[in-house]
Amino acid sequence: MTTQASRMQLTLPARAENAAMVRHAVAGFAEALGMDEIRVGDLKTIVTEACMNVAVHAYNGRDGPLEVEARGDPDSVTVEVSDRGEGIRPRAQIERESLRLGLTLIAALADSFEILGGAGRGTRIRMQMALRPSSQSEGREHVSEPAVSGPGTEIAIDSGEMVAPVVSRIISVLAARTGFSVDRLSDAMLLGDALSATIPEGFPDGPTRLAIEDGNGIIDLRVGPMEAGAALRVRDQLELPEVGGSLENLADSIEVESGADGEFLLIAVRVAPAAPAGT
Repeated sequence: MTTQASRMQLTLPARAENAAMVRHAVAGFAEALGMDEIRVGDLKTIVTEACMNVAVHAYNGRDGPLEVEARGDPDSVTVEVSDRGEGIRPRAQIERESLRLGLTLIAALADSFEILGGAGRGTRIRMQMALRPSSQSEGREHVSEPAVSGPGTEIAIDSGEMVAPVVSRIISVLAARTGFSVDRLSDAMLLGDALSATIPEGFPDGPTRLAIEDGNGIIDLRVGPMEAGAALRVRDQLELPEVGGSLENLADSIEVESGADGEFLLIAVRVAPAAPAGT
């Protein structure tokens, strides 16, 4: 459990199916901070409801970003869900994957709840929950505006130790929604767990970024920047010398890319593993 202030940012298309990705990422973030199981369940519920409101109402059928920021400290987690469209409104009788109780449900489950914004300026819902029922939240820090992103998902995490629970959950939920078979889903989850255990060691101080694309039966992740040599060490740690194999084989490719900012780990996983060369 971390005791320092931590932050995670997600920018992704405002689509209903992306609510699950946000829900799992925020849950992993909160669990790493030590939030108890019951409150994690409540947090997942209110985050899902806020994201679904954006997906249904914010852009009136047009494309637009769903922006989520989670901030944690030793006492609480604050999550902000924002849009840049018409704004978040309660959904009365719309049949969608949601509890359909809207802002009333969020207000009931969150320890504190605030709506910011206005007509034509987008809307931000800010929700705060204590890690444990007896904890008392203290204040809120100012949050800068995240940049508008194009297609795909971007996650920024300001602490290397927070990468582990988020990466593992993200890979699992993407594999499930991309249509992986049971066996291939198991492979993806095992790979996610292995990567989440080794990746945090390679990050310097400063934000970590994950760029994610999924579609056409493939998941692509780009993780970094990492310290020089760290991405190669992560890949090497997937080796299983006791059985003469490597967990790297669960992915279709794991490559290292060097850039001005550092090293990036590029991971590709397909619905069906690629056939060995020459077959």
